[in-house]
Amino acid sequence: MSKPVVAVVGRPNVGKSTLFNVLAGERISIVQDTPGVTRDRIYAEVSWLDVSFTLIDTGGIEPDSSDIILSQMREQAQIAIDTADVILFLTDVRQGLVDADSKVADMLRRSRKPVVLVVNKVDSFEKYMSDVYEFYNLGIGDPIPISAASRLGIGDMLEEVIKHFPQREEEEEEDERPKIAIVGKPNVGKSSLINHLVGEERVIVSEIAGTTRDAIDTEIVYQGREYVFIDTAGLRRKSKIKEELERFSIIRAVTAVERADVVIVMIDATEGVTEQDAKIAGIAHERGKGIIIAVNKWDAIEKNDKTIYRHTERIREILSFMPYAEILFISAKTGQRTKKLFDMIDVVLENNSMRVATGVLNEIMSEAVAMQQPPSDKGKRLKLYYITQVAVKPPTFVIFVNDKKLMHFSYIRYLENRIREAFGFQGTSLKFFIRERKGE
Repeated sequence: MSKPVVAVVGRPNVGKSTLFNVLAGERISIVQDTPGVTRDRIYAEVSWLDVSFTLIDTGGIEPDSSDIILSQMREQAQIAIDTADVILFLTDVRQGLVDADSKVADMLRRSRKPVVLVVNKVDSFEKYMSDVYEFYNLGIGDPIPISAASRLGIGDMLEEVIKHFPQREEEEEEDERPKIAIVGKPNVGKSSLINHLVGEERVIVSEIAGTTRDAIDTEIVYQGREYVFIDTAGLRRKSKIKEELERFSIIRAVTAVERADVVIVMIDATEGVTEQDAKIAGIAHERGKGIIIAVNKWDAIEKNDKTIYRHTERIREILSFMPYAEILFISAKTGQRTKKLFDMIDVVLENNSMRVATGVLNEIMSEAVAMQQPPSDKGKRLKLYYITQVAVKPPTFVIFVNDKKLMHFSYIRYLENRIREAFGFQGTSLKFFIRERKGE
Protein backbone atom coordinates (compact mmCIF):
# COMPACT_ATOMS: atom_id res chain seq x y z
CA MET A 1 0.00 0.00 0.00
CA SER A 2 1.29 3.46 -0.88
CA LYS A 3 2.20 5.82 1.92
CA PRO A 4 0.04 8.91 2.48
CA VAL A 5 1.55 12.18 1.25
CA VAL A 6 1.67 15.33 3.40
CA ALA A 7 2.63 18.65 1.77
CA VAL A 8 3.86 21.74 3.62
CA VAL A 9 2.68 25.15 2.36
CA GLY A 10 3.53 28.53 3.83
CA ARG A 11 4.93 32.03 3.32
CA PRO A 12 8.67 32.82 3.51
CA ASN A 13 10.25 32.78 6.97
CA VAL A 14 7.40 31.03 8.75
CA GLY A 15 9.73 28.11 9.58
CA LYS A 16 8.93 25.55 6.85
CA SER A 17 12.54 24.36 6.56
CA THR A 18 12.93 24.08 10.33
CA LEU A 19 9.75 22.02 10.62
CA PHE A 20 10.72 19.89 7.61
CA ASN A 21 14.13 19.11 9.13
CA VAL A 22 12.66 18.36 12.58
CA LEU A 23 10.17 15.89 11.09
CA ALA A 24 12.65 14.34 8.67
CA GLY A 25 15.27 13.95 11.41
CA GLU A 26 18.33 12.05 10.24
CA ARG A 27 16.45 10.24 7.52
CA ILE A 28 17.36 12.72 4.80
CA SER A 29 21.01 11.68 5.03
CA ILE A 30 20.25 8.20 3.66
CA VAL A 31 20.72 9.54 0.15
CA GLN A 32 24.07 11.17 0.80
CA ASP A 33 26.29 8.39 -0.60
CA THR A 34 24.19 7.52 -3.62
CA PRO A 35 25.32 9.30 -6.78
CA GLY A 36 22.51 10.81 -8.79
CA VAL A 37 19.93 10.68 -6.03
CA THR A 38 18.14 13.91 -5.29
CA ARG A 39 19.73 15.92 -2.50
CA ASP A 40 17.63 19.04 -2.59
CA ARG A 41 15.38 18.00 0.28
CA ILE A 42 12.14 18.03 -1.65
CA TYR A 43 10.76 15.03 0.22
CA ALA A 44 11.51 12.80 3.20
CA GLU A 45 10.13 9.70 4.87
CA VAL A 46 8.61 10.41 8.28
CA SER A 47 7.39 7.93 10.91
CA TRP A 48 5.15 8.85 13.83
CA LEU A 49 4.24 6.05 16.26
CA ASP A 50 3.45 3.20 13.86
CA VAL A 51 2.43 5.37 10.89
CA SER A 52 4.73 6.30 7.99
CA PHE A 53 4.14 9.00 5.43
CA THR A 54 5.96 10.96 2.72
CA LEU A 55 6.53 14.62 3.59
CA ILE A 56 6.85 17.06 0.68
CA ASP A 57 8.25 20.57 0.84
CA THR A 58 6.39 22.37 -1.94
CA GLY A 59 9.09 24.93 -2.51
CA GLY A 60 10.97 27.89 -1.16
CA ILE A 61 9.79 31.38 -2.06
CA GLU A 62 12.36 34.14 -2.41
CA PRO A 63 10.38 37.14 -3.62
CA ASP A 64 10.88 40.87 -3.79
CA SER A 65 7.26 41.93 -3.59
CA SER A 66 4.00 40.86 -2.03
CA ASP A 67 2.56 40.16 -5.50
CA ILE A 68 5.26 37.60 -6.18
CA ILE A 69 4.78 36.10 -2.73
CA LEU A 70 1.09 35.61 -3.37
CA SER A 71 1.48 34.13 -6.87
CA GLN A 72 4.15 31.70 -5.68
CA MET A 73 2.11 30.81 -2.61
CA ARG A 74 -0.78 29.94 -4.92
CA GLU A 75 1.53 27.80 -7.06
CA GLN A 76 2.70 25.99 -3.92
CA ALA A 77 -0.84 25.50 -2.74
CA GLN A 78 -1.84 24.08 -6.13
CA ILE A 79 1.06 21.59 -6.03
CA ALA A 80 -0.06 20.55 -2.55
CA ILE A 81 -3.70 20.24 -3.61
CA ASP A 82 -2.74 18.13 -6.65
CA THR A 83 -0.41 15.72 -4.91
CA ALA A 84 -1.14 15.49 -1.19
CA ASP A 85 -3.53 13.52 0.98
CA VAL A 86 -3.16 16.13 3.75
CA ILE A 87 -1.96 19.74 3.52
CA LEU A 88 0.02 21.29 6.39
CA PHE A 89 -0.56 25.04 6.20
CA LEU A 90 2.15 26.77 8.22
CA THR A 91 1.72 30.33 9.55
CA ASP A 92 3.73 32.50 11.96
CA VAL A 93 2.33 33.83 15.25
CA ARG A 94 4.83 36.69 15.31
CA GLN A 95 4.05 37.98 11.80
CA GLY A 96 0.36 37.49 12.55
CA LEU A 97 -2.38 36.88 10.02
CA VAL A 98 -1.63 38.50 6.64
CA ASP A 99 -3.52 38.90 3.38
CA ALA A 100 -1.55 36.18 1.57
CA ASP A 101 -2.53 33.66 4.27
CA SER A 102 -6.23 34.44 3.76
CA LYS A 103 -6.04 34.11 -0.04
CA VAL A 104 -4.22 30.78 0.12
CA ALA A 105 -6.67 29.57 2.80
CA ASP A 106 -9.52 30.26 0.32
CA MET A 107 -7.83 28.05 -2.29
CA LEU A 108 -7.20 25.28 0.22
CA ARG A 109 -10.76 25.39 1.51
CA ARG A 110 -12.16 25.04 -2.02
CA SER A 111 -9.89 22.07 -2.73
CA ARG A 112 -11.81 19.92 -0.23
CA LYS A 113 -8.51 18.33 0.79
CA PRO A 114 -7.91 17.97 4.55
CA VAL A 115 -5.93 20.98 5.83
CA VAL A 116 -4.13 21.12 9.16
CA LEU A 117 -3.57 24.77 10.17
CA VAL A 118 -0.35 25.15 12.14
CA VAL A 119 0.80 28.34 13.89
CA ASN A 120 4.58 28.26 14.34
CA LYS A 121 7.01 30.09 16.66
CA VAL A 122 4.75 29.72 19.72
CA ASP A 123 7.69 29.34 22.11
CA SER A 124 5.49 30.08 25.10
CA PHE A 125 1.86 28.97 25.08
CA GLU A 126 1.00 31.40 27.90
CA LYS A 127 2.49 34.37 26.08
CA TYR A 128 1.17 33.73 22.56
CA MET A 129 -2.14 31.81 22.85
CA SER A 130 -4.29 34.94 22.50
CA ASP A 131 -2.48 35.66 19.21
CA VAL A 132 -3.03 32.09 18.01
CA TYR A 133 -6.82 32.57 18.25
CA GLU A 134 -6.60 35.22 15.50
CA PHE A 135 -5.97 32.39 12.99
CA TYR A 136 -9.52 31.05 13.50
CA ASN A 137 -10.43 33.87 11.09
CA LEU A 138 -8.99 31.81 8.22
CA GLY A 139 -12.01 29.50 8.53
CA ILE A 140 -10.09 26.27 7.95
CA GLY A 141 -10.31 24.68 11.38
CA ASP A 142 -8.59 24.89 14.74
CA PRO A 143 -5.09 26.41 14.64
CA ILE A 144 -2.50 24.12 16.26
CA PRO A 145 0.25 26.04 18.10
CA ILE A 146 3.80 24.69 17.74
CA SER A 147 7.41 25.76 17.94
CA ALA A 148 9.43 23.87 15.33
CA ALA A 149 12.70 25.26 16.68
CA SER A 150 11.92 24.19 20.28
CA ARG A 151 10.03 21.04 19.18
CA LEU A 152 6.94 22.04 21.14
CA GLY A 153 3.50 20.83 20.07
CA ILE A 154 4.87 18.58 17.28
CA GLY A 155 3.11 15.50 18.68
CA ASP A 156 -0.30 17.22 18.78
CA MET A 157 0.22 18.41 15.21
CA LEU A 158 1.13 14.91 13.94
CA GLU A 159 -1.85 13.39 15.76
CA GLU A 160 -4.09 15.77 13.82
CA VAL A 161 -2.32 15.02 10.51
CA ILE A 162 -2.67 11.23 10.74
CA LYS A 163 -6.39 11.50 11.61
CA HIS A 164 -6.94 12.59 8.01
CA PHE A 165 -5.07 9.74 6.32
CA PRO A 166 -7.29 7.80 3.91
CA GLN A 167 -8.45 4.38 5.07
CA ARG A 168 -7.67 2.50 1.88
CA GLU A 169 -6.22 -0.79 3.12
CA GLU A 170 -9.12 -3.04 2.27
CA GLU A 171 -9.74 -1.76 -1.23
CA GLU A 172 -6.01 -1.74 -2.06
CA GLU A 173 -5.50 -5.28 -0.80
CA GLU A 174 -8.14 -6.50 -3.22
CA ASP A 175 -6.42 -4.82 -6.18
CA GLU A 176 -3.64 -7.25 -7.08
CA ARG A 177 -3.11 -5.81 -10.55
CA PRO A 178 0.47 -4.67 -11.25
CA LYS A 179 0.85 -0.89 -11.05
CA ILE A 180 3.30 0.68 -13.48
CA ALA A 181 4.37 4.33 -13.03
CA ILE A 182 5.74 6.16 -16.04
CA VAL A 183 8.04 8.94 -14.85
CA GLY A 184 10.40 11.35 -16.53
CA LYS A 185 10.85 14.98 -17.43
CA PRO A 186 7.98 16.97 -18.92
CA ASN A 187 7.47 16.37 -22.67
CA VAL A 188 9.49 13.16 -22.78
CA GLY A 189 6.48 11.26 -24.17
CA LYS A 190 4.87 9.66 -21.10
CA SER A 191 1.28 10.32 -22.21
CA SER A 192 2.08 9.40 -25.81
CA LEU A 193 3.30 6.00 -24.67
CA ILE A 194 0.11 5.31 -22.71
CA ASN A 195 -2.05 6.55 -25.58
CA HIS A 196 -0.19 4.25 -27.95
CA LEU A 197 -0.57 1.23 -25.66
CA VAL A 198 -4.27 1.98 -25.21
CA GLY A 199 -4.83 2.59 -28.94
CA GLU A 200 -3.04 -0.57 -29.97
CA GLU A 201 -4.95 -2.79 -27.60
CA ARG A 202 -8.30 -0.94 -27.76
CA VAL A 203 -9.29 -2.62 -24.50
CA ILE A 204 -9.04 0.22 -22.06
CA VAL A 205 -11.31 -0.62 -19.14
CA SER A 206 -11.67 2.91 -17.83
CA GLU A 207 -9.75 6.11 -17.38
CA ILE A 208 -10.20 7.43 -13.87
CA ALA A 209 -8.54 10.25 -11.99
CA GLY A 210 -5.96 8.70 -9.65
CA THR A 211 -7.62 8.12 -6.29
CA THR A 212 -6.07 10.92 -4.29
CA ARG A 213 -3.43 12.25 -6.67
CA ASP A 214 -3.60 14.29 -9.82
CA ALA A 215 -2.17 11.42 -11.85
CA ILE A 216 -4.33 9.48 -14.27
CA ASP A 217 -4.71 5.73 -13.82
CA THR A 218 -5.24 3.90 -17.09
CA GLU A 219 -6.16 0.22 -17.06
CA ILE A 220 -4.79 -1.80 -19.98
CA VAL A 221 -5.26 -5.50 -20.71
CA TYR A 222 -2.46 -7.20 -22.64
CA GLN A 223 -2.68 -10.89 -23.50
CA GLY A 224 -5.29 -11.47 -20.83
CA ARG A 225 -3.44 -9.71 -17.99
CA GLU A 226 -4.57 -6.39 -16.53
CA TYR A 227 -2.09 -3.62 -15.77
CA VAL A 228 -2.70 -0.20 -14.19
CA PHE A 229 -0.51 2.52 -15.71
CA ILE A 230 0.04 5.67 -13.66
CA ASP A 231 0.79 8.70 -15.82
CA THR A 232 2.36 11.70 -14.11
CA ALA A 233 2.32 13.96 -17.15
CA GLY A 234 -0.49 16.35 -16.21
CA LEU A 235 1.48 19.57 -15.93
CA ARG A 236 -1.39 21.92 -16.66
CA ARG A 237 0.25 25.12 -15.48
CA LYS A 238 3.27 26.47 -17.25
CA SER A 239 5.71 27.69 -14.65
CA LYS A 240 7.85 30.67 -15.56
CA ILE A 241 10.61 29.36 -13.37
CA LYS A 242 12.44 26.30 -14.66
CA GLU A 243 13.37 25.19 -11.13
CA GLU A 244 9.72 25.20 -10.07
CA LEU A 245 8.75 23.11 -13.10
CA GLU A 246 11.55 20.66 -12.31
CA ARG A 247 10.59 20.56 -8.65
CA PHE A 248 6.97 19.94 -9.56
CA SER A 249 7.80 17.02 -11.85
CA ILE A 250 9.98 15.48 -9.13
CA ILE A 251 7.17 15.81 -6.56
CA ARG A 252 4.82 14.14 -9.05
CA ALA A 253 7.37 11.35 -9.52
CA VAL A 254 7.60 10.75 -5.75
CA THR A 255 3.85 10.29 -5.39
CA ALA A 256 3.54 8.05 -8.47
CA VAL A 257 6.55 5.89 -7.58
CA GLU A 258 5.13 5.39 -4.07
CA ARG A 259 2.08 3.64 -5.56
CA ALA A 260 3.88 1.58 -8.21
CA ASP A 261 5.34 -1.95 -8.41
CA VAL A 262 7.42 -1.19 -11.50
CA VAL A 263 8.68 2.22 -12.60
CA ILE A 264 9.38 3.04 -16.24
CA VAL A 265 11.90 5.90 -16.33
CA MET A 266 11.51 7.60 -19.71
CA ILE A 267 14.51 9.31 -21.25
CA ASP A 268 14.51 11.45 -24.40
CA ALA A 269 16.92 9.88 -26.91
CA THR A 270 17.40 13.22 -28.67
CA GLU A 271 18.60 14.87 -25.43
CA GLY A 272 20.37 11.93 -23.86
CA VAL A 273 20.29 11.13 -20.15
CA THR A 274 20.35 14.24 -17.91
CA GLU A 275 20.87 15.09 -14.25
CA GLN A 276 17.12 15.45 -13.76
CA ASP A 277 16.61 11.95 -15.20
CA ALA A 278 19.11 10.74 -12.58
CA LYS A 279 17.15 12.47 -9.79
CA ILE A 280 13.87 10.93 -10.90
CA ALA A 281 15.44 7.47 -11.35
CA GLY A 282 17.07 7.84 -7.92
CA ILE A 283 13.63 8.14 -6.28
CA ALA A 284 12.56 4.77 -7.74
CA HIS A 285 15.90 3.21 -6.76
CA GLU A 286 15.61 4.43 -3.15
CA ARG A 287 12.13 3.00 -2.90
CA GLY A 288 13.34 -0.43 -4.08
CA LYS A 289 10.99 -0.57 -7.07
CA GLY A 290 11.41 -2.63 -10.21
CA ILE A 291 12.95 -0.33 -12.84
CA ILE A 292 12.91 -0.20 -16.65
CA ILE A 293 14.65 2.62 -18.52
CA ALA A 294 12.71 3.37 -21.71
CA VAL A 295 14.69 5.50 -24.16
CA ASN A 296 11.97 7.21 -26.21
CA LYS A 297 12.06 9.00 -29.60
CA TRP A 298 14.47 6.35 -30.89
CA ASP A 299 12.97 6.88 -34.36
CA ALA A 300 14.39 10.44 -34.35
CA ILE A 301 18.01 9.33 -33.93
CA GLU A 302 20.43 8.82 -36.82
CA LYS A 303 21.97 5.41 -36.23
CA ASN A 304 24.93 3.27 -37.13
CA ASP A 305 26.09 -0.05 -35.67
CA LYS A 306 27.54 1.69 -32.57
CA THR A 307 24.58 3.96 -31.65
CA ILE A 308 22.82 1.65 -29.17
CA TYR A 309 26.15 0.74 -27.58
CA ARG A 310 27.08 4.44 -27.10
CA HIS A 311 23.68 5.37 -25.64
CA THR A 312 23.68 2.36 -23.30
CA GLU A 313 27.17 3.17 -22.07
CA ARG A 314 26.19 6.78 -21.33
CA ILE A 315 23.04 5.72 -19.43
CA ARG A 316 25.02 3.18 -17.37
CA GLU A 317 27.60 5.86 -16.57
CA ILE A 318 25.13 8.51 -15.33
CA LEU A 319 22.79 6.00 -13.65
CA SER A 320 25.69 4.02 -12.22
CA PHE A 321 23.84 3.57 -8.89
CA MET A 322 21.35 1.23 -10.61
CA PRO A 323 23.30 -1.09 -12.94
CA TYR A 324 20.52 -3.69 -12.61
CA ALA A 325 17.92 -1.56 -14.46
CA GLU A 326 16.66 -2.94 -17.76
CA ILE A 327 17.05 -0.68 -20.83
CA LEU A 328 14.71 -0.63 -23.84
CA PHE A 329 14.90 1.68 -26.88
CA ILE A 330 11.40 2.61 -28.05
CA SER A 331 9.31 5.07 -30.02
CA ALA A 332 5.95 5.93 -28.47
CA LYS A 333 5.09 7.73 -31.72
CA THR A 334 5.62 4.79 -34.12
CA GLY A 335 5.09 1.99 -31.59
CA GLN A 336 8.59 0.60 -32.16
CA ARG A 337 9.33 -2.05 -29.46
CA THR A 338 6.54 -0.79 -27.17
CA LYS A 339 5.03 -4.33 -27.02
CA LYS A 340 8.30 -5.57 -25.55
CA LEU A 341 7.58 -3.40 -22.51
CA PHE A 342 4.93 -5.85 -21.30
CA ASP A 343 7.34 -8.82 -21.42
CA MET A 344 9.94 -6.78 -19.58
CA ILE A 345 7.41 -5.60 -16.96
CA ASP A 346 6.44 -9.24 -16.27
CA VAL A 347 10.08 -10.27 -15.83
CA VAL A 348 10.83 -7.33 -13.50
CA LEU A 349 7.66 -7.98 -11.42
CA GLU A 350 8.72 -11.59 -10.98
CA ASN A 351 12.28 -10.66 -9.99
CA ASN A 352 11.14 -7.97 -7.55
CA SER A 353 9.06 -10.63 -5.74
CA MET A 354 11.51 -13.54 -6.04
CA ARG A 355 12.42 -15.58 -2.95
CA VAL A 356 15.57 -17.69 -2.69
CA ALA A 357 15.83 -20.61 -0.28
CA THR A 358 18.18 -20.07 2.67
CA GLY A 359 20.16 -23.24 1.94
CA VAL A 360 20.89 -22.16 -1.62
CA LEU A 361 21.90 -18.65 -0.50
CA ASN A 362 24.38 -20.08 2.01
CA GLU A 363 25.92 -22.31 -0.67
CA ILE A 364 26.43 -19.28 -2.90
CA MET A 365 27.96 -17.35 0.01
CA SER A 366 30.32 -20.21 0.93
CA GLU A 367 31.55 -20.45 -2.68
CA ALA A 368 31.99 -16.69 -2.87
CA VAL A 369 34.03 -16.65 0.38
CA ALA A 370 36.23 -19.54 -0.93
CA MET A 371 36.89 -17.62 -4.17
CA GLN A 372 37.63 -14.27 -2.52
CA GLN A 373 38.74 -13.97 1.09
CA PRO A 374 36.70 -11.54 3.21
CA PRO A 375 38.53 -8.33 4.24
CA SER A 376 40.53 -8.04 7.45
CA ASP A 377 41.73 -5.12 9.56
CA LYS A 378 44.54 -5.08 12.14
CA GLY A 379 44.80 -8.84 12.08
CA LYS A 380 41.08 -9.43 12.55
CA ARG A 381 39.28 -11.08 9.62
CA LEU A 382 35.62 -10.77 8.74
CA LYS A 383 33.70 -14.01 9.24
CA LEU A 384 30.39 -14.59 7.47
CA TYR A 385 28.17 -17.01 9.38
CA TYR A 386 24.85 -17.06 7.63
CA ILE A 387 22.65 -15.34 5.02
CA THR A 388 18.84 -15.39 4.72
CA GLN A 389 16.21 -13.53 2.70
CA VAL A 390 13.76 -11.64 4.91
CA ALA A 391 11.56 -9.72 2.43
CA VAL A 392 10.55 -9.13 -1.19
CA LYS A 393 9.72 -5.94 -3.15
CA PRO A 394 12.68 -5.46 -3.18
CA PRO A 395 14.41 -8.74 -2.29
CA THR A 396 16.06 -8.04 1.07
CA PHE A 397 18.78 -10.14 2.74
CA VAL A 398 20.34 -10.24 6.19
CA ILE A 399 23.96 -11.41 6.57
CA PHE A 400 25.22 -12.41 10.04
CA VAL A 401 28.92 -11.65 10.64
CA ASN A 402 31.40 -11.45 13.51
CA ASP A 403 32.10 -7.70 13.15
CA LYS A 404 29.96 -5.26 11.12
CA LYS A 405 32.80 -2.75 10.82
CA LEU A 406 34.83 -5.24 8.78
CA MET A 407 32.05 -5.70 6.19
CA HIS A 408 33.23 -3.30 3.51
CA PHE A 409 30.78 -1.92 0.94
CA SER A 410 32.82 -3.46 -1.90
CA TYR A 411 32.51 -6.95 -0.38
CA ILE A 412 28.71 -6.58 -0.10
CA ARG A 413 28.72 -5.59 -3.78
CA TYR A 414 30.83 -8.66 -4.56
CA LEU A 415 28.30 -10.95 -2.80
CA GLU A 416 25.43 -9.18 -4.55
CA ASN A 417 27.07 -9.85 -7.92
CA ARG A 418 27.43 -13.57 -7.07
CA ILE A 419 23.73 -13.76 -6.14
CA ARG A 420 22.77 -11.94 -9.33
CA GLU A 421 24.92 -14.33 -11.39
CA ALA A 422 22.96 -17.25 -9.93
CA PHE A 423 19.44 -15.79 -10.06
CA GLY A 424 19.48 -12.79 -12.41
CA PHE A 425 17.25 -10.38 -10.48
CA GLN A 426 17.20 -8.12 -13.57
CA GLY A 427 15.35 -4.87 -13.09
CA THR A 428 15.28 -4.87 -9.29
CA SER A 429 17.59 -3.56 -6.59
CA LEU A 430 18.69 -5.89 -3.79
CA LYS A 431 18.93 -4.66 -0.19
CA PHE A 432 21.43 -6.05 2.35
CA PHE A 433 21.48 -5.63 6.12
CA ILE A 434 24.48 -6.71 8.17
CA ARG A 435 23.97 -8.06 11.71
CA GLU A 436 26.57 -9.09 14.25
CA ARG A 437 26.50 -12.48 15.90
CA LYS A 438 29.19 -13.22 18.46
CA GLY A 439 31.11 -16.44 18.77
CA GLU A 440 31.35 -19.57 16.59
